[in-house]
Amino acid sequence: MKRVLLALALSLPAAAFAEGAASDPFVKGDAAAGAAKAAVCGACHGAGGNGGVNPAWPKLAAQGSKYIYTQLVAFKSGKRNNAVMAGQAAALSEKDMADLAAYFAAQPAVPGVASESAVSVAQKLYRAGDASRGLPACAACHGPKGAGNPASAYPHVAGQNAGYAASSLRAYRAGERGQEGNGQMMAAVAKHLTDAEIDALSSYLSGLQ
Repeated sequence: MKRVLLALALSLPAAAFAEGAASDPFVKGDAAAGAAKAAVCGACHGAGGNGGVNPAWPKLAAQGSKYIYTQLVAFKSGKRNNAVMAGQAAALSEKDMADLAAYFAAQPAVPGVASESAVSVAQKLYRAGDASRGLPACAACHGPKGAGNPASAYPHVAGQNAGYAASSLRAYRAGERGQEGNGQMMAAVAKHLTDAEIDALSSYLSGLQ
């Protein structure tokens, strides 16, 4: 029965979390309440969380609610270090974080564009990895279309700003992120990537849909 309910939750369209719908199944947040609270987020993350302000800042639209919630908790506690986000998260209650997570999870994502030169390098890494270097396929956790796994808090990466994706991968590789949870897996993967591969993957992710 639990498997059936989980499968149903994973298959729910974004509209299921829209205004007036039931609370998000993963963090129990209210997307309608989160819409009002998200107004200030738009200054950096763009309308509906779709970026457009600075490519170094992440898109949040269609991001898994559980992932967003855990990241906000990490910013608030100081486990994830970012001066701007620490200040923004400091005053948020657990309910605020759950509502914001539910809101952004319900927003449709707008894809970016990948460079042609990136595809030849990144597509194989994303879909098949490189066993000779101990690199698993990115798709194993993030899915063939980059939608992630909301229940496991594996993030949605399709359409992500290339600048943010690249800085995140470099932070994992340098040990600046990934001290706990799913981040440890990313740190283990990123340490095998070259700068050229990181740049190619980041561009590829931007156009993935």
